[in-house]
Amino acid sequence: MDSSLGALLRRLRHATHMTIEELSHASGVSVRAIGNLERGESLGPQRATVIALADALRLTGDCRDELLRAARAGQRRNPAPGLMAMPRAVPDFTGRGQEVDWLASLTDGSPDEPAPIVVISGQPGVGKTSLAVHAVSELSHRFPDGYFFVDLRGLEARPLDPGVVLERLIRTLAPTHNRLPLDLGDRAALYRSVAAERRIAVVLDNAADEAQVRPLLPATGAVLTVITSRRLLTGLEGVARLPLPPLPDAEARDLLEHLIPGPPAAGRATDAISRLAHSCGNLPLALRIVGNRMASRPDWSPNRLATRLEDEERRLDALTAGDLEVTAAFELSYTQLSGAAQQLFRRLSLMPGPHCGLQLASVLGGLPDADTEDALDELVELGLLQSGFTARYRLHDLIRIFARRRLEQEEPEDERAAVEARAVDWLLDTAIAAGRWFEPDYYKTLPKHRDDRAQPDSPEAAQQWLMTEADGWLAALELVAATGRWQRVVDVAEAMHWFSDRWVHWGYWPRVFTLSSNAAAELADHTAAATHLNYLSWAHNTCLGDTAGASDCARRAHAEAVIVGDLRQQAWADSYLAVALLKAGDAHGALPLAARAMQGFRTVNDREGMVMHALSTLGRALERTGKPDEALRAYRHRLALASDPATAPSPVIAGMTRVSAARDIGLLHITQGRWREAIETLEPAVAWEPASNIPQWQAQMYAALGRARRELGQTEGALADVDCAIAIYQQIGDDNAIKAIQALRNGLGPDPSTRRTPLGLSRS
Repeated sequence: MDSSLGALLRRLRHATHMTIEELSHASGVSVRAIGNLERGESLGPQRATVIALADALRLTGDCRDELLRAARAGQRRNPAPGLMAMPRAVPDFTGRGQEVDWLASLTDGSPDEPAPIVVISGQPGVGKTSLAVHAVSELSHRFPDGYFFVDLRGLEARPLDPGVVLERLIRTLAPTHNRLPLDLGDRAALYRSVAAERRIAVVLDNAADEAQVRPLLPATGAVLTVITSRRLLTGLEGVARLPLPPLPDAEARDLLEHLIPGPPAAGRATDAISRLAHSCGNLPLALRIVGNRMASRPDWSPNRLATRLEDEERRLDALTAGDLEVTAAFELSYTQLSGAAQQLFRRLSLMPGPHCGLQLASVLGGLPDADTEDALDELVELGLLQSGFTARYRLHDLIRIFARRRLEQEEPEDERAAVEARAVDWLLDTAIAAGRWFEPDYYKTLPKHRDDRAQPDSPEAAQQWLMTEADGWLAALELVAATGRWQRVVDVAEAMHWFSDRWVHWGYWPRVFTLSSNAAAELADHTAAATHLNYLSWAHNTCLGDTAGASDCARRAHAEAVIVGDLRQQAWADSYLAVALLKAGDAHGALPLAARAMQGFRTVNDREGMVMHALSTLGRALERTGKPDEALRAYRHRLALASDPATAPSPVIAGMTRVSAARDIGLLHITQGRWREAIETLEPAVAWEPASNIPQWQAQMYAALGRARRELGQTEGALADVDCAIAIYQQIGDDNAIKAIQALRNGLGPDPSTRRTPLGLSRS
């Protein structure tokens, strides 16, 4: 018998004779969430969700235990995405009872009402994040579809892009949406649609400004959004506001009583506890660090520590210097660290990005991995380092400032510079090595000075590293650009060229290639400038949908290439400009450029440019200017070149080009009503191994086959092909294509003669 969570839940529901709708009403879990569980699409639900279902099913004893065990097993197989996981709630959280009750009241509304949004604001160290995490954790039973945390990095030079946040949220809530809109507004609309169907809570921590969070706000539904920020965010409309002051005196004393070991206050000097709280300004962060200090030194009395803090020379900086008001408390914890942990703590202030993993920490500290792990654990234990998700570490904003001050005080300038350079070089060397995995003819040529502790050993490992460490290596790239290491910038961006096609939705490719094209200009390297302006044209066109920007970059690239007589980059510039014009609807303008690009690639024998890029663009320009026969010849010529080893580009590119060319030929046959020719072309191509690497193409070919077979009366084969197309579109989350293909499957599509490109068969 199937023992999976989905199968077990279905059997238990059937045993009670409940429908999914009845179970949803009884448990408060959405119909969609229950359906996903029963179908096995959701393997690791929140514990609160499972308990709500068990209560609604009136499960007791062994049946209840079996359901909970199955859910725990699913959680082990399908852990929550690390970058969205809620930080661990403070176990001895004290006070803020009124605030928690008020936040709970916001979740009592109807799903048809506006979604509750609250802004928690206040000074550093006042406990905004702790309150948000504690409140959502306490209320977790009200969010059976999950609760998530996003650090928006609002105090950094480059806050987290809202498009990136939306990508993470949508992929977490709806993993089948593989193809997300590039436009920020469209992506925000998709998130609102997805979120409205769920009962969730989202903490948006450390917001920079209104513009950063406005796209992240839901419209309706049982979605609690909690925003924390040092700013008031007064420009946000329709939100509830919670300005958070320091703790009241009684709650500050209670927090210290919880943190300091020993019997209750009756056995200690209550006056000393009050003095401690007063010296900390009743700020929860300072109070907690002082409490941890006392816990680690049980021989110290509260009076001794209170007397020490009352010395103005020791606390003046911390408690009266604006944002540095908790430095004295940081010092108390810092002195408890081992020498290795102190050094690592100081040097972590040099990490280029907002967080790091074990390997970068080892590079910064100059320690073996095992010793680095011990030092990181020590820092986390004393509250000087945050570990919000597995194997990633970050310093609180104020603590990072404190760590940098200690670094400047304790390590000479030349040593600090050497440590920072080592970290930057390690990030960029590893980025180059990882990026090269995606070159058509990959070869392991690494810089001689590279640290080998993080050698990616597969494309999967390389992609994981590049995505996980993206904030770090991008920050390192910004640093070397700011210091004029132009060739370094160009080298890193060059290594990203092929990888960028795999992560189109990352929000920073335009920035990467802007840096590299500017660096090439500084080097007066016209060939490199042309190359990276062409990459930037791609980024504008593909990542931003900015055809005007793409056209401008391509024209500038062509001008740079003309200066040095680089025919290859001139051809690429022509081809990229043609693509931009096609996307902008100017097929007549694109046609001569595509033809000129073809001639240029042929002159320099650039097979990839000619076969992979220009011939495809030329064919589409011909097709869209009313020359289908010439377009067909271009597509067939492309297929022949990619299939002949004497003229084909590299094997990987050749394989994908053959699929692309066959697809273009088959779809052109469809537009001309040549059904048998379409089947003869597409039937073998859809099974070629490279076809599965781009599922969108494969789905288009299956849909075209279904269309052709339907026109020929081959109903059974048509249905099979269309079902394959629907399955692939469901996998990649293309809802519009699914609707079009479903109409085709039901025989409800429009007359073929009324459309140039049949429904579901459009090409980019």
